[in-house]
Amino acid sequence: MTLFFLLAGMALLVLGAEWLVKGASGLAAAAGVSPLVIGLTVVALGTSAPEMSVSVVSALQGKPDLAVGNVVGSNIANVLLVLGVSAAIMPLAVQRQLIRLDVPIMISVSVLVYLLVLDGRLGRVEAGLLCVGLVGYMAFQVVLGRRRDSTPKVGEAAPGAGEAATKEPAPAPRRPWPVDVGLALVGLALVGLALLVLGSRWFVGSAVTLARTFGLSELLIGLTLVALGTSLPEVATSIMASVKGERDIAVGNVVGSNLFNLLGVLGLSGVVAPAGLPVSSGVRGFDLPVMIAVALACLPVFISDKVITRWEGWHFLGYYAAYTVYIFLAASHHESAPLFGGVMMVFVIPMTAATLGVIYFRSVRDQRIRDRAAR
Repeated sequence: MTLFFLLAGMALLVLGAEWLVKGASGLAAAAGVSPLVIGLTVVALGTSAPEMSVSVVSALQGKPDLAVGNVVGSNIANVLLVLGVSAAIMPLAVQRQLIRLDVPIMISVSVLVYLLVLDGRLGRVEAGLLCVGLVGYMAFQVVLGRRRDSTPKVGEAAPGAGEAATKEPAPAPRRPWPVDVGLALVGLALVGLALLVLGSRWFVGSAVTLARTFGLSELLIGLTLVALGTSLPEVATSIMASVKGERDIAVGNVVGSNLFNLLGVLGLSGVVAPAGLPVSSGVRGFDLPVMIAVALACLPVFISDKVITRWEGWHFLGYYAAYTVYIFLAASHHESAPLFGGVMMVFVIPMTAATLGVIYFRSVRDQRIRDRAAR
């Protein structure tokens, strides 16, 4: 029965993701809202619902390692696994808003969470501030979307505006739908979301049962199996969006989900926990820094030609595999864990940082050349 629910959960995730993307993209077209904003808000909130339910219930049940590990592990999986798989299937175009606004916000929030838990605990007041930050971010996205809806479309420069006014992508053209079609789109998105939540719960419950059979710790379960299980909606949704050409939803879903996980999921978990949320030294010393490094790696990759290439997607997947292998080796106290970690820290990570730096500076140089040629 455990194996049956595991497979059934995966099937529901795929079906739910397809319906959610269809409903969300249809609503975006009907309302004239940018698919990027839909991905950053509605879809991100929906696909992060499993993380919310798992972490909040874990915090209430006195299992902080599972609650924190789920958030940190999901954020790492969202970038390395979700974007990696999506880009490996089809290169993902990245809008300017993500580069200039949303990814820097994601990096800043990741660093803020790390600073808040340096004392080993996320207090209830600090967690409440994170929740307030989520409300502010969502409100800001709505206001930004409305402002863009009122700006001139491509090719319609405002009076006094220069050539730059035509470079920013315009919102999706408004296509009014009949009321019954609009209700059908809302229903399709809601049913897809329900299937995602149900499928994720079946998958996570089955995975945790299997993991505990092998005597794994709650932190390890949270960082790997639960994080992977609760990230499957993001995986399924972003892959489906990528295949269907809704690439703004694919990328926006990841960035929005990471912000929702840190501000909403971790924040609410800390609020409902009776004495705040304890954060283990292992998470503070390794997993949180990895999460920040992964967030930082997004910026130069996104800036390079404003596209996440297939090569970069496979690069992300390789890092996720290495991270997963290391935490399993460390948890089992395997004799090769120190050697593996040393190789990662001394060779692989510096080489990758250097590569990302080269990509970034080449991108800046090429942009300057293009600007000079345009003048």
